Amino acid sequence: MKWQLPSNSLFAILLRSPWWASALAGAGIFAAGKVFLPAAYALFATVPFLVIAALAGWRQLRAPSAAQIAARLERIRAMPAEEFSRALEEAFRREGYGVARLAGVAADLELTKGWKVTFVAARRWKARHAGVAPLRELDRLRRAREAQECVYVTAGEVSAQARKFAAENNLRLLEGAELAKLLGA
Repeated sequence: MKWQLPSNSLFAILLRSPWWASALAGAGIFAAGKVFLPAAYALFATVPFLVIAALAGWRQLRAPSAAQIAARLERIRAMPAEEFSRALEEAFRREGYGVARLAGVAADLELTKGWKVTFVAARRWKARHAGVAPLRELDRLRRAREAQECVYVTAGEVSAQARKFAAENNLRLLEGAELAKLLGA
């Protein structure tokens, strides 16, 4: 099993922030440490922040630009439904999930990883605007089948009401840059 940082830990937040935020935090720790500790200890306390700054900088350097993401999303929108479905299944398999197709329910795929079950709804992926109705259907399915997580896939815009519903009901929205990265289109 792949180890992950808790999403709200200081280092996870710094990894998602610009690289200079970690460097600035490290400089602050070093300055405060020099006042209260010997210089060697202050330097030692700064090292994790410098490592995080380097990792964040490397990720940001390799991240695609907004124009590249937009081009990838256009290629994704241009895919036929069957090709998109196969690409999505393959992407989840690469992530280590067991993938099963579903028919006649609010979700298109059932992902399993260990004991965790995730439903994925992707049939409306091409829609320019996603509302709350398909998210409600997906949430009802999750509750009925006691799944741990649900993912709604869209290459379009998500309404504010749908975002709010997703946040309140532990539904993950797979869209934009995250979708383009997952599919590698």
